[in-house]
Amino acid sequence: MNKQTLPLMAHLESLRKSLIIAGVAWLIAFIPLYSKAELLFAWIAAPMQKTLPKGSSLVFLTATEPFFTYLKLAGAAALMVAMPVILWRLWLFIASALQIERRLLGGLFIIGSCCSFATGAYLGFTYVLPLIFSVLVHFGTDVDGMAAMLSMGDYLSLAMTMLLAFGLVFELPVLMIILTRLGVTNRVWFASKRKYMLIVAFIFGGVVTPGPDIISQCSVAIPFVILYEIGILGAWFAQNPAAATATATSQE
Repeated sequence: MNKQTLPLMAHLESLRKSLIIAGVAWLIAFIPLYSKAELLFAWIAAPMQKTLPKGSSLVFLTATEPFFTYLKLAGAAALMVAMPVILWRLWLFIASALQIERRLLGGLFIIGSCCSFATGAYLGFTYVLPLIFSVLVHFGTDVDGMAAMLSMGDYLSLAMTMLLAFGLVFELPVLMIILTRLGVTNRVWFASKRKYMLIVAFIFGGVVTPGPDIISQCSVAIPFVILYEIGILGAWFAQNPAAATATATSQE
């Protein structure tokens, strides 16, 4: 076995171990959460229930829809509960190819990512999701004779997409700080890309939101732009002078 094969095998073994631990953590969280799937669905459906007109309700269109809806919800909830373990194993796998001192960023990566994702999902669930559903549902029910009867499976897919989108948007400053601290890029580079990120923000908002209305699009795009600016500020504080000089030289 040559010298190049040994590191490759070691990385593959590390990846296998990480996947096993992450899978076990997810399974441990999934089992109890699935037993409470109905309560979880009632909780996640609460914002939508408040916006539905009187006499409207959620329905299921096939006999298997409730089963698969609860299964999907429990799986997603278990993924969020197991996220610290999953991120920890992901960082260990990535850090195996990095210098030892850079492993200290693992705490920021794990804690910052979990807190940012949870904050984004909470704000999106509490404030943005009800607003979007209110606009879309009342737009459809303003026509005489039209009633809102939403599929529980479709609603869950839409709600999970929105929660995931807001969670990922709030990860943006953490990612920018980590990349800056590693010396991959710097604050000046991020600042120079503002105009492009503005376009990306509205494209992203248009893709992940359910309707073509400007309110839904702006509800994602505006936080994206604000968090990008926060990321630039964080990159300024986190910037390593030596790494910044090396990065600036390589980008010239």
